[in-house]
Amino acid sequence: MSSEELRKKFLKFFEERGHKIISSASLIPENDPTTLFTSSGMQPLVPYLMGEPHPLGKRLVDIQKSFRAEDIEEVGDNRHTTFFEMMGNWSLGDYFKKEQLNWLFEFLIEELKLNPQKLYVSVFRGNKEIGIERDLESVEIWKDIFKKNGIEAKDVDFAEKKGIDNGRIFYYDESKNWWSRSGAPNEMPIGEIGGPDSEVFYDFGEELKRHENSKYKNQPCHINCGCGRFVEIGNSVFIEFINTNKGFKPLPQKNVDFGGGLERLVAILQGEKNIFKTDLFIDILKKIEMLSGLKYENNMLPFEVIADHLRAATFIMGDDKGVAPSNVSQGYVVRRLIRRAIRYGQQIEIKQDLWIQEIAQVIIDKYKSVYPELERNAKFIMDNLANEGIKFEKTLEKGLKELEKLFDNYKGNFKNFVLDEKSLFNLYQTYGFPFELSIEEINRKRVQAGGTPMSKETEGNLLKLFREEIKKHQELSRTAAAGKFRGGLLDTSFKTRSLHTACHLLGAALRQVLGEGVRQKGSNITAERLRFDFSYPEKLTNEQIKKVEEIVNEIIKNNLPVSFKEIPLKEAKEEGAIGVFESKYGEKVKVYMIGKEDEWVSKEICGGPHAKSTGELGHFKIIKEESSSAGVRRIKAILE
Repeated sequence: MSSEELRKKFLKFFEERGHKIISSASLIPENDPTTLFTSSGMQPLVPYLMGEPHPLGKRLVDIQKSFRAEDIEEVGDNRHTTFFEMMGNWSLGDYFKKEQLNWLFEFLIEELKLNPQKLYVSVFRGNKEIGIERDLESVEIWKDIFKKNGIEAKDVDFAEKKGIDNGRIFYYDESKNWWSRSGAPNEMPIGEIGGPDSEVFYDFGEELKRHENSKYKNQPCHINCGCGRFVEIGNSVFIEFINTNKGFKPLPQKNVDFGGGLERLVAILQGEKNIFKTDLFIDILKKIEMLSGLKYENNMLPFEVIADHLRAATFIMGDDKGVAPSNVSQGYVVRRLIRRAIRYGQQIEIKQDLWIQEIAQVIIDKYKSVYPELERNAKFIMDNLANEGIKFEKTLEKGLKELEKLFDNYKGNFKNFVLDEKSLFNLYQTYGFPFELSIEEINRKRVQAGGTPMSKETEGNLLKLFREEIKKHQELSRTAAAGKFRGGLLDTSFKTRSLHTACHLLGAALRQVLGEGVRQKGSNITAERLRFDFSYPEKLTNEQIKKVEEIVNEIIKNNLPVSFKEIPLKEAKEEGAIGVFESKYGEKVKVYMIGKEDEWVSKEICGGPHAKSTGELGHFKIIKEESSSAGVRRIKAILE
């Protein structure tokens, strides 16, 4: 079954069960300060999971573009990618566990023809400290489902200690079987929603020994051990709790949020244990073979990193809210993806100029029928890839010079020369100089001095320490981000609603002052301030900033009403509503209007929520105007 057939089959299956098909949201999240990218299907639907009515009803199905930067180091293990497609079906306070688990199994067995003997499941073990019980309801549903398929399903606890133990249903704690955007229950901020989940795993039947001396060799094998025998193919999350000052409380509605990894299911359906050997990647890998003159089978790690990273970068830049490579925020991640791909290309000795563009074109051609925005934004993708390639060459020059300074400062015996992990991390962090290249240069210095390259053991220990430095830095960054972004999307307080409405007014004022060509490129709202990114090539003058403030405050002073209506996308466009049109024709959207009939100050496609009138907002003040990325400006503002 091809990836295209799987997409169609999944959407049709749930459409026949009363679900409305919705389009993938942007990879760049809107008004969500908790994350840089859309990393799950849940993120764009949070307001509806909390009770806001969705224009298309209580049953939805979609395939969501997703990206997880934390998986960058995992690429090359047969099943991890940074960019992926998440198949999702949703119940917004409608059906719950029984319908979901039965439908999911029916889809896997009847539609995809998977062997039920190959399927295993996990459920939430429970946590008395947070007052949430073991998910015995799901256990009983699963036992009944397996029994109907001729399987007596034994439930097993602590498989991580004793192995499979002839089990079929396994209990795990909140690190494995609890889902929220921020992770386990103790990591969830006040106002965050989440709940226990039940995952389905496919059994490949043996450990995948992609690497020598597998660390799982002498450990008990279980469905979550990570050895490669079992791979998670779907996760039904039961979003029914919200974290409050008094602990976890039930949400007004019980929701189902299913996420299934399209890449992993495609691999199984095409008889592969490795997602890179599927129709999703095969053309990309053939292109790398042609460019390098080498075979994928003999160079799996660099081939997979190049294929994954350039696919992810192409999708992020090719989004209608596309992000260019830069040194900050989302742009830094795009830069890191491209530069890692280039570095691995150097390892397999790809010499051609602009080769990353050639691979990007293969990716665009593969996906443009499903995601037409890639072709629409092809020039933006290609221009940025070319610029980044040139910049990285200069970066490598600077890094090499800095490395030479470190060599000059070293007075010992170069035969045994080794830099410490902090120096290597500083080269990486400050100059973007890859660890692997530092090691190559150190070994070159050792050989020149009559020595030998570092042993694999020494190199491995140094890499471990280097990664620990990266982890420390990431933890510090996360801590800083947590302090900076109190509140967030789930904070629907009066202040946040008011700032959301102020965002719409700011956009309208910018178009009035700078011209109708101004387009929103992203926003981020907390209870303290709003951040608004928009397309404009120049720094705003003090006079322009003052004029924008005056227009917004005049609208606030006039106390205009804020209203909304739910209409088809085509009608919204015809009426002149603005927004990033991620939806498809035929879908209903919410359009928020500020002002009076035929005298609208603002008319935008938006999920809400908002203030009831502009008079509630207070005084609008711009506190900062700066560059966000090439051709994009950023304004930060507050309400006093």
